[in-house]
Amino acid sequence: MRLLLDTHTLIWWMTSDRQLSKTAHALIEQKSNLALVSAASAWEMATKVRLGRLPAAAGLIQDFVIQLSWAHIEILDVTADHGIRAGSLPGPHKDPFDRMLIAQALAENVPILSNDQALDGYGVTRVW
Repeated sequence: MRLLLDTHTLIWWMTSDRQLSKTAHALIEQKSNLALVSAASAWEMATKVRLGRLPAAAGLIQDFVIQLSWAHIEILDVTADHGIRAGSLPGPHKDPFDRMLIAQALAENVPILSNDQALDGYGVTRVW
């Protein structure tokens, strides 16, 4: 099964943070599953590290692609279709990073591993 990791899920997985749910941990760890991380998550982390709002990700954004490769996590590129879907999503959710993850989960027909209940109103399958 392919799984899209929300940005916080990726950070918690890579830093062995106990905030990661047991369900999410088991799904990422399962060898038959393919964990995906959006290129938008790299953008989000770099932006928030630069602004001083996400110091926990500072080490992760260094050699990001290599670290994901070691963790057997694949990067999901942002396509024009993803961008159009994200920009066209209805509703009040204003976070552009979350909107992109929602659009990618819908376009790729994959569940998203996230503790963010705000995603539930967009038709994605959220697992936590």
